[in-house]
Parts: sequence; structure tokens; C-alpha cells
Amino acid sequence: MTGNSSTSSSRKPQKPEKARKLPEKWLGKPYYSLDAYCKNTFQRKCFKIALNARMTCPNRDGTLGSRGCILCSQGGSGEFAMETAGKGDIAAQLQAGFALIAKKLPPAGTATAKPGLSATPEPELPSTAEPALSVPGSLPVQPCIIAYFQAYTNTYAPLPHLEQIFSEALETPFVLGISIATRPDCLPPQVLELLAGLKNRYPDKFIWVELGLQTIHDKTAAYIRRGYPLSCFDEAVKNLQVISIPVIVHMILGLPGEGPSQMLKTISYLNAVNPFGVKLQLLHVLEGTDLAAAYRNGEFSVLTLEGYLDILISCLEHLSPDVVVHRVTGDGPKKILIAPDWSGDKKKVLNTLHHLMRERESFQGRCLKTC
Repeated sequence: MTGNSSTSSSRKPQKPEKARKLPEKWLGKPYYSLDAYCKNTFQRKCFKIALNARMTCPNRDGTLGSRGCILCSQGGSGEFAMETAGKGDIAAQLQAGFALIAKKLPPAGTATAKPGLSATPEPELPSTAEPALSVPGSLPVQPCIIAYFQAYTNTYAPLPHLEQIFSEALETPFVLGISIATRPDCLPPQVLELLAGLKNRYPDKFIWVELGLQTIHDKTAAYIRRGYPLSCFDEAVKNLQVISIPVIVHMILGLPGEGPSQMLKTISYLNAVNPFGVKLQLLHVLEGTDLAAAYRNGEFSVLTLEGYLDILISCLEHLSPDVVVHRVTGDGPKKILIAPDWSGDKKKVLNTLHHLMRERESFQGRCLKTC
């Protein structure tokens, strides 16, 4: 398969005739970030704790295949999930993740004002919580936590098990809600009924579902061994929207064989689908994947930082301004990351992105009317 370009596009960014004021709810960023959404909705910063529920995937257990997607690692894209002893030990993983986050927070009662928000003191942990986790020398604090079921396919298990692990997370006092990463072909009616039931049982908490679309193009989908047709994705999104479960769609930029025009077609498709959120991330080449062998054989090249930011900005400019952007980059585990090596400096990637968008007077949705 021919590779994508590893250099940035020669297209000079067009500037709008008149500078536009960014929506206040974006809190100063040139796109509607998850951070801004959480601060608007919950009045302070939220944190995700990535969980490993010891799942598998139909692309690995022999149902569809045994080698997984060509780019998926042995960890099922869950290398950053909390690892604890005990099979499916969700409560322990949440407590471990909470402890790590709590160490980074200011003492309880510290003002946490953000642009456009009033100062809000951090509340103390409720008395029903597990033993108080506190910052040394301070009062206990309670961050806003999203329990993220990340590794493998998190609706691909018997219903009693799914109900147990999701309920365990939702009943944790410091968890605001859960986000479930899964495949659209693993959302049968029984699972949808379970999610609808949990939504009604825990009305004060939210349930999101994350679907790994990656691309709308059949040729690319076949190459990466995604294992389901676009029609399956369409049906899953519609079914989730019927029961009012917000959908977050994953899209990979820089897949082999795809150039800017193909990626923008996927963005255009997403605008029509109208998901709650999207995750835009670069293609990583990880050790132990079939993609790594193809990369070492010279079958494709990865994007440079400049090339990635160029297409990322273009995607954001063509994305509906109402869609929440949950991710604009990614950092593969250093111990298994082969390429691109620049992706390990996530702070530099984000700072450069924001600098370029300010320089170009770029913002989410700019090209929907002006390009």
C-alpha cells in the first residue's frame, strides 16, 4: 500500500476576512475541548482514569480474526490503564488512579477560578467513600473523575459481568460518569438495554460510549482489519442516540494510503452523524503489531510533526463547532513506540498546535462557511 506524505501540505492557510470572536464556552482555546466542556458543565477540571476490565475482542478471539487490527497492540490500546492485582478489579484501579491524581491537586478550599468561571472551592470526599486520599499536608480533595473503560472491547462480555463492572464504577462516590470504549458490532440489543437501564438507575451520572471508527474509507478499513462495514457504525450510532447515550468517535490521522482529502471526507461524514465528541489522533507504530512490520519494510511513512499539525488544523476547521474535541494528539507508550518519535513530547505538540492556530487565526468550524 502506498504511504501517505510525511511532509506538510504546501497549501497556505487562508485567513477569514474578519477575525471572529471565539465562543465563550471554549474558554480561550480555538476549539471546543473536553477540558472546556467539563469546566462549563461541572465547574472544574475533570480527570480520566483509564481502566482495564480484562476484556478481549472479536478480532482477537477467533470470531472475526486472531491478530487484531493491524495497528492494535497486545494491550488492546489500553497500555495506560491502571494495572492492579485481581481480575477486573475496577474499584482498586479507580482508587489507585484517584490517589495519583489527588497528589497533583491543590489543597481543599483553594480557589480554582478559570477564565469565564467563578472561583470554586474543592469539596471534601464524601463520608461514604473509601479511605480518604489526600495531598500530603492538606485536607482531602475530590477531583471530578471519569472512569474510562479503555482496553480492548468493553461491551464484549456476558451481560452480568458488564452490569457488575459498570455499576461498580458508577457507584464509586468520586466518579461523575463512565466512558466505554467498544466496537459498533458489539452493541447488540441486550447491551443497549443494559446501558439504558444503567442510565435510568444512575440519573445523576453520565454514560458515554466511544466507537473506534478511524476512517470511513473501505479500502483503508480493510487494510487495518477493522472488521466491520460503515453501515454497522451508522446503526450503532443511531441506536445509541435513540437511548440518549452520547457517542464519541475515534479517528486516526495519517493512516497508510490516506491523504488530506480522504481525512476531510471522514470529518464531513462525522458532521452529518453529529456525535457528542471526537478523538483526533495520529497514527502510532507500536512494537508487536503487524503495522510495525509494514513500516520497517518501507510500505508507508508516518507524518512529521509539521504535517500532522497541518492536517489536524484543517480537520478542526472543517469540524462542526458544536462537537466536543476529546483529543487532538496521543502519546504511545515509550517502551513500545517505534514512530513517530516526536509524539512522545505531548506538551510540545499541544503548544505548537495552539500557537499555529492563533497565528493563522484558525478555529474549529472556520471552513464550514468560509472555505
